[in-house]
Amino acid sequence: MTSVKEQEAVRKLTIFLQEWDSAHKVARSHILDNFIKSNDGKTEPELELEFSQGASLFLARLTAWLRMTYMYSTCLNKLLKSIGIFLSAASGRRYLIEFLEIGGVLILLEILGLRHLKEEDKRQSVKLLQLVANAGRKYKELICESYGVRSLAEFLATSSSAEAQEDVQVLMGSLGSGNPKYQNQVYKGLIAVLPCASPRAQQLALQALRVMQDTVGEAPSVLVEPVLGALCSPHLEVQYEATQLLKALMAREVRPALLKGLVALLTPPRKKAFTFCDETAKDPTALCLREPMLVYSQQAAAAKVIGVLAKESAEVAEELIQLKAVHGLMVAVGNLDHVASQRHASSSLEYFVHTFPFVEEYVKKALGHALFQHFMDSPETWYTKMDPVHAEELASKIADIARDTRQTLE
Repeated sequence: MTSVKEQEAVRKLTIFLQEWDSAHKVARSHILDNFIKSNDGKTEPELELEFSQGASLFLARLTAWLRMTYMYSTCLNKLLKSIGIFLSAASGRRYLIEFLEIGGVLILLEILGLRHLKEEDKRQSVKLLQLVANAGRKYKELICESYGVRSLAEFLATSSSAEAQEDVQVLMGSLGSGNPKYQNQVYKGLIAVLPCASPRAQQLALQALRVMQDTVGEAPSVLVEPVLGALCSPHLEVQYEATQLLKALMAREVRPALLKGLVALLTPPRKKAFTFCDETAKDPTALCLREPMLVYSQQAAAAKVIGVLAKESAEVAEELIQLKAVHGLMVAVGNLDHVASQRHASSSLEYFVHTFPFVEEYVKKALGHALFQHFMDSPETWYTKMDPVHAEELASKIADIARDTRQTLE
């Protein structure tokens, strides 16, 4: 027979559940507020004590209401937080299983793709998915099998919340670790984020890719274009993370393709010196400089990272020379329209000149005696002494040297 105390506890639970069942939206919102305030951080035994060994009955009601209302944002944030109390409860694995049995993972992932929902609601969804992933490998696999990587990558790329994006990065990192069956899928999902319009998403994706690199091993060739594109971002934090990833990739088979792409960025095509935008149609004298400025930024970023990579490895430096990186750096030095291109190219060029004697001869021949002496005396500022006449002469000499080299080889 049950004791009077146990009977009273069961009676209170029954009243509570009946109150929930008969309550409307506002009343349920108050119930959730009280539940979150009173039970956050409790363990499974503590929750069972609170609900007279019937905590799962309340969880079942929460998940049922979630299934019916998640598309309409009915107390969604509070509802997800309440479910999170169960999923995060120590020794509460059975709560997790009960949540998964009702299709909880699919619901959480679908929430991420609903544009009309608030960012904070989606962030709570990501937090619950992290709790699922933390439960072990088979739960990580369940998320991936539910097309979770694609949903998370899309949310990372489009979210307007920096906090939510950071939570997604943590979750993607978790899915990419201790999950050998799907780690390549996670890696490619992060690559897919790189061309997006969000600098923060690009930065976080690059960080996650670098962390995963040792685990993944060889990088796919599809990585080359997105990483070089990220390197050319006007945002310095994105450039920095792209550079760090490139350094990690120098030990991989994809290195030749990356170096070739970097050198190509030093000599942008001349076909589109200027492009016209909407303002030009109104005022023919107004040139739109967006495209050439972007090209110059790419040139500067490439010149900078070439120097970084060359200084870290003599083998890489020699490969860059074979790919005519010195030629490209000279072209960038002659770019009077963009000081950053000149500065970074000059800095990288200084390393090659001081390290490889035959490069010194090439640069001396291209610059001429006066400019070369300025270069040797003050490599940090010599390019400021260049004028249009010097730049034109430099371009002509570079072309002559390149032509002589081809004829010699032929």
